[in-house]
Amino acid sequence: MPTSSAYAKVNGVEMYYEVHGAARDAGARDTGTDARLPLVLLHGGVTTVDLSFAAVLPALAADRHIVAPELQGHGHTADTDRDLTVPNLASDVVALLDELGIQRADFLGYSLGGLTALEIGIRHPGRVGRLVLAATQYHQDGIHDEVHAGDFASPRLPDQADFQEMAEAYAACAPHPEHFQDFLGKISVAANAPLPWTADDLRTVQAPTLLVIGDSDFVRVEHAAEMQRLIPRSRLAVLPATTHMTLMRRTSLLLPMVGEFLDGSRT
Repeated sequence: MPTSSAYAKVNGVEMYYEVHGAARDAGARDTGTDARLPLVLLHGGVTTVDLSFAAVLPALAADRHIVAPELQGHGHTADTDRDLTVPNLASDVVALLDELGIQRADFLGYSLGGLTALEIGIRHPGRVGRLVLAATQYHQDGIHDEVHAGDFASPRLPDQADFQEMAEAYAACAPHPEHFQDFLGKISVAANAPLPWTADDLRTVQAPTLLVIGDSDFVRVEHAAEMQRLIPRSRLAVLPATTHMTLMRRTSLLLPMVGEFLDGSRT
């Protein structure tokens, strides 16, 4: 359970967010020099904070101040007529941090949340301490063909139980649960839209970056390796026997790696 939850009006969106874990340190907020910056968790598409991060949140929140918003149209956050794009989502997150008085934070983004975190890392480098990008590509050629094609016979894609879990979560907390099918159509368009970055954009990322994918993820291993070569201070982890949907549940592998990375030197 979150320490607290609330809504913030940002860019015309009533954004729901949760706060977990330790109290925010004033030094981290005001100067960004504290060893433990706030950690922003950005969930995957068609999921919620809980569906994406339930397995890792207790450990991450044990000694960190965590802010976990739900993006436009997701979970408790109602959709609007605005296009669902990565730049729009990133702008919302930055505006939320402004509302909360957080000048600089670490980010852990998963899937759609990873795209959002990457956009913040590129367009707002001064707001980012460290980046963890889980199951994140920088152009659409980085995704396996069967994912683009929606081949649900592929083990890389969500199965029926995964879709049922998403539908139940939406029905339980969405302001307009009857809009689920419309929302799926909108997120499908967003998922296949061109991404706003070039290789040169990745070369400008200033934050130390940890890229994490599963060996049976949506993202091609070769593409993730290319991102690791392009982002100056980055490292790549490929988790064995791991799909897109199980990536954030591989706690025995993920938590030590992410914890060590976030606690690393900030020089």
